[in-house]
Amino acid sequence: MKRMELTCMMVALAVFWIAGCSTAPKSEAGKAQLDAKVQSAKDEAVKSDPGLKKFFDEAAGYAVFPTVGKGGIGVGGAYGKGEVYEGGQLAGYCTLTQASIGLQLGGQAYTELIFFETQDALDRFKSGNFAFSAQASAVALKSGASANAKYTDGVAVFTMGESGLMYEASVGGQKFSYTPK
Repeated sequence: MKRMELTCMMVALAVFWIAGCSTAPKSEAGKAQLDAKVQSAKDEAVKSDPGLKKFFDEAAGYAVFPTVGKGGIGVGGAYGKGEVYEGGQLAGYCTLTQASIGLQLGGQAYTELIFFETQDALDRFKSGNFAFSAQASAVALKSGASANAKYTDGVAVFTMGESGLMYEASVGGQKFSYTPK
């Protein structure tokens, strides 16, 4: 039992440390670098699945995390920085954090795209208290995947692998923060 308590404390400390990281890049150069990564991720996603363009064009808003790093050995975590768009215009910056305990081994980097069907769904995200429930999942982006993708509670999530190998691929338990530009 002591080992489980220690593990939970380690995860909690890691989440608090990650959550302490700034949402918005501190410098103009940092903002420009993040923006370039976001634009590249959007281009690559549409190239992988041209049907995704419809989501970018028709969503009330969307968040793009160009690189989410995730790793774990029994205890895991994930972190990524991104941008939020409303009506096709940059609205602000966001972070993604996730902590997990359970069967997992390895590490990976991936891109995550979150589309908001309605203004209400986007506003929930921008409130800064948005989180996915434990059973939430994403559509792995590959050619044609967007054709059958549907919004759930006003949100659709797509992931695109970058590198690494990890046994576990859910987005459940992710928490987000948002800072206006």
